[in-house]
Amino acid sequence: MEHETDVLVIGYGIAGACAALAARAGGARVTIAERAGGGGGTSAMSSGIFYMGGGTALQRDLGVDDDPEQMFRFMAASCGVSDPTILRVFCEGCPEHFDWLEAQGIRFQRSLYPDKHLCPPTPEGLLSTGNEKVWPFREIARPAMRGHRVDREGDNAGLPAMEALIERCTEAGVDVLPDTRATELLSDEGGRIVGARLRSGGEEFEVRARGGVILATGGYQMNAAMMEKSASFLVEAAEPIGTPYSDGSGIELGTSVGAALEALDAVHATASFYPPPKLIRGIVVNALGQRFVAEDGYHGRTAAHIFEQPGRKAYLLLDSECFGYPELAEFFNYSLIDAWESLAEAESGLGMPAGSLEDTVRQYNEDARDGCDRLLGKYADWLAPLDNPPYAAFDLSVGAAKYHYHTLGGLKVDAEARVLGTDGKVIPGLYAAGSCAVSIIASAKGYGSGMTLSSGSFFGRVAGRNASGVAARSPSGKQHAIS
Repeated sequence: MEHETDVLVIGYGIAGACAALAARAGGARVTIAERAGGGGGTSAMSSGIFYMGGGTALQRDLGVDDDPEQMFRFMAASCGVSDPTILRVFCEGCPEHFDWLEAQGIRFQRSLYPDKHLCPPTPEGLLSTGNEKVWPFREIARPAMRGHRVDREGDNAGLPAMEALIERCTEAGVDVLPDTRATELLSDEGGRIVGARLRSGGEEFEVRARGGVILATGGYQMNAAMMEKSASFLVEAAEPIGTPYSDGSGIELGTSVGAALEALDAVHATASFYPPPKLIRGIVVNALGQRFVAEDGYHGRTAAHIFEQPGRKAYLLLDSECFGYPELAEFFNYSLIDAWESLAEAESGLGMPAGSLEDTVRQYNEDARDGCDRLLGKYADWLAPLDNPPYAAFDLSVGAAKYHYHTLGGLKVDAEARVLGTDGKVIPGLYAAGSCAVSIIASAKGYGSGMTLSSGSFFGRVAGRNASGVAARSPSGKQHAIS
């Protein structure tokens, strides 16, 4: 059995939904193949934060000064992307993209969340979710709040965003094939991708797509074999974030036709020790008693640095002035190791070299009193001497704390969301967006909350527009030879 459409989208999370809507807006007939019983994917499980800037309507309404150039400078310095053109397109397009999201019925409250939090429990619309104030980035570009959070109480604001997009897809007449898996990409004699072989309920059939195929299948955090190659230590010691279908299937489809891969070692993980934010006034040290990361960075950046330490061990050291229990201690399995009356006792209790922790705290306290962290550039607002015993430590080590993670690497694409082959050339007819592709983020040290939803939705639209344009230029009804 064979079907024909203009654009075939594989996956119905935020990238797939936005790709479908953009393609329909271009006049294309669109078919979505989704492995689950309905749309949503990991996007519907998310906190509903979109990382956007450059002067969005939300930023302007709340008096936040931002422009595309400042955003580009920051992201070019922090995100590890190999193609700066992708970042430029994204940063310049964010204001329009935000307007489009609101036009789809996604609501953002006109209010600021001024504090630091993993996922604010209240629905304020704009917050800081990245490393803009972290040194050296704050000297490269003017910091700005860029976390645009969907209006909903609690930590699952991604759900109403997906509900709105799915409703729009239904209204637009997008054809959806639920419980359907893509097993093979189909190409013509010239190597152009012209459709896919699908399987549903034990039946296999082909869908031909005049404009091409868009992969929007999510990451690979649920694929243990792929994770073993990327960050094997996380497989047993941490918890993946996603649906069972976040298994790299789209990435495997892409590589089956010669697609190049990028940043497969980029895995965003977190076991955030804040909130409460006062804990940021403590210091994070390794098993040698040394600081190695500024504590005011985004929690994923801290985790990425912890993974590079000896034995992947790290501790949060607090004194009586900044002590508190992490609000998410149970979720991340944080344990209070002990409390000590002196740094020498803490050093001994943590098994550190004699004098190491004392030297670290002595230097840190001197810098804190001067209001300048000379070692790591911690922002002055979070600097305070640790000179009020007793001292206490929480264990941030891998295997002690329970890290949660998702992948950032995937198919290599260009700024038009076209998949690139291992020869560096575009694979005609094949597009990718969302967590199966690398667009605006390729380094866990530069990740900020919302970059997944923003890149997936933005480049999903780019892919949909481009594929619908190709379909419009194709001779109507012309049959492609299937290889």
